[in-house]
Amino acid sequence: MHSFKQAHFLLILSILCSVATITYAADNTLSSQEKSDGWQLLFNGKDFSNWKMDKWNTNCFKIEDESIKCYGKASMLYYTKKTNYKNFHFVATVMTKKGANSGIFFHTKYQDKGWPIGHEAQVNCTQKDPVKTGSVYVVKKYLEQAHEDDEWFKYEIIVEGQRIITKVNDKIIADYTETKNDGRRKLSAGTFGLQSHDPGSVVFYKNIKVKELP
Repeated sequence: MHSFKQAHFLLILSILCSVATITYAADNTLSSQEKSDGWQLLFNGKDFSNWKMDKWNTNCFKIEDESIKCYGKASMLYYTKKTNYKNFHFVATVMTKKGANSGIFFHTKYQDKGWPIGHEAQVNCTQKDPVKTGSVYVVKKYLEQAHEDDEWFKYEIIVEGQRIITKVNDKIIADYTETKNDGRRKLSAGTFGLQSHDPGSVVFYKNIKVKELP
């Protein structure tokens, strides 16, 4: 009996020690493994360093609780430190409030006003637009709710060659391959942009990072 208790104790101790050695990156930081794997952090959780707001409308973005809050009229916030991403794996943690609409633009570029060029990964859980989160707007629509409002979810965009994959909480939502005859929005290269859609839409972004792919 003593040997059984001792073995059981050692097993529990081993499990606890294993759990204790697992390290998780805090919000808006990269773990040592992510750094080693080539991930780049795009948002520091403190300010808009390396990001630029357009001049379309004002007071549409602010830092709140270490996240980017999109909450105003139609406007865009662009990442500006590097502007020629082509093949990549993009990840962000996102939260929508009830009735909110937004989008993550990629293969885009800064412009003073107006909806940007490039592709848009839709962000919409319960807003009236039937095109929901995970859609690649215009070219690949997804009409079902992929997550809940008021809850953080993981959003991924992967571009390799002519293929775009989106994931919500690790589930593939869209898988689209561009063809030569597709006259709609075209893949090219560019930066990332976050969309403020309308005054009734409130969406938060944090843990924004990207890994360039060959």
